[in-house]
Amino acid sequence: MKKLDKLILKSFAGPFLLTFAIVEFILLTQYMLKYLDELVGKDLGYDVFAELLFYFSINMAPVALPLAVLLSALMTFGTLGEHHELTAIKTSGIALPRILRPVAFFVVALAIGAFFFNNYVVPKANLKAYSLLWDIRQKKPAMNFKEGAFYNGLPGYSIKINEKLNDGRSLRDIMIYDHSKGGNNTTVILADSGQMYTEYNDNYLILELFRGNTYVDQNNGGFRNSSEQFVREKFDATKIIFSLASFELGRTREELFSDNKMMKNIGQLTAVTDSLRQSGTRERRMYAPNVDPFYMYFKADTGQVKNGLPLTKVLPDSVHEQKTLPPTTADVMTAAANKARNVKSFTGSYKERVATLSRDANNYEIEIWRKYTQSFAIVIMFLIGAPLGAIIKKGGLGVPVIISIMFFIVMYVLGILGEKWAREGLISVEAGMWGANAILLPIGLFFLYQAQNDSSLLEVDFWRKLMTRLKRNKI
Repeated sequence: MKKLDKLILKSFAGPFLLTFAIVEFILLTQYMLKYLDELVGKDLGYDVFAELLFYFSINMAPVALPLAVLLSALMTFGTLGEHHELTAIKTSGIALPRILRPVAFFVVALAIGAFFFNNYVVPKANLKAYSLLWDIRQKKPAMNFKEGAFYNGLPGYSIKINEKLNDGRSLRDIMIYDHSKGGNNTTVILADSGQMYTEYNDNYLILELFRGNTYVDQNNGGFRNSSEQFVREKFDATKIIFSLASFELGRTREELFSDNKMMKNIGQLTAVTDSLRQSGTRERRMYAPNVDPFYMYFKADTGQVKNGLPLTKVLPDSVHEQKTLPPTTADVMTAAANKARNVKSFTGSYKERVATLSRDANNYEIEIWRKYTQSFAIVIMFLIGAPLGAIIKKGGLGVPVIISIMFFIVMYVLGILGEKWAREGLISVEAGMWGANAILLPIGLFFLYQAQNDSSLLEVDFWRKLMTRLKRNKI
């Protein structure tokens, strides 16, 4: 490796690591905000949050890499151009493609590594992340007793505490509705004071009450009558023990989530896609045999059936002889309308079932191509960022950030549109997933051509000459 290559790579490495960290942080923050309400107030602990953030950061890496490469390439070569280092290198007889070569090799290697990372590591991280997120959703919020308000988080009990002392343990003026055995608040406990604490490794909550009464309605909440009976039990001290098992974070077996498309690699996605395509093909082939019984008018006539309708009207000529008449026009029209409605309903449900199979197959195939397109997008973003940085000759985080966001939004919008059209079957999955890269690739090659020829692409004179040339061609 020559000194020039080391200089270029060293200039690129710092901005790349910095921008990747920034982009990863922004994307991760934006993604986690969707689940913020489900995470707050459950007393999860730092280890659970750290584990969830780690897994989701792996999930965000394939999306962050293209933007990080684009931004760092713009910053690197913009800074070299701003400090006239690119001009000095070119005057020594070194062409721009040769200057870009060391970073280009690094970006290609990064794209290949990102593909294998996206295919093997990301599905496993998604499996762990979403299984953990599911368990967090199922976990009850941490107990939060507020003064003067009923707390219903403990199954079968409603607890109201009017005053909590500063020691965090002592309580005053306590009311408890006990409906753990059914009924409509038939058992009420009132206590002058008490203490609340946990024992046995915080697995049980102990509520110790002092100087109170327990009121029990013997009618079990039924209709009140003259023979209604209440029982009052006075106590000096009593304890109520609550199990906190439902407040613990239980871990579900990860195998239960493995059928999702985000948890599979290309081989597994291909197997599922082929299976769904074959199921759709079988459904289409079975349509004609399944709809055939609805068309009874095409069946052969028998002695009691004419055009699929029974000969119901009978006129006696004599005791020993009878004649049958065909059904009236009204009967034929009614039967035909009923059969048409049946055929329409059957065809609609069949069409929806086939469309669902096709949509599911497209979704799995989209995930296959996504692993390729996200990796190739790294190369596309380098082809746009590096020559464009050499053209604008501006480093730092000002102009490069604006340009990077603009191209990233274009790529993102084109990707979303292509994915949506591919999912609905408007275009092929390959065209939908590769459309954004196919559109941006010529733009990157155009920037590379302009940078190689030292074009003043962003100057007013360039566009003025271009418009003049276009007008002459029209004349």
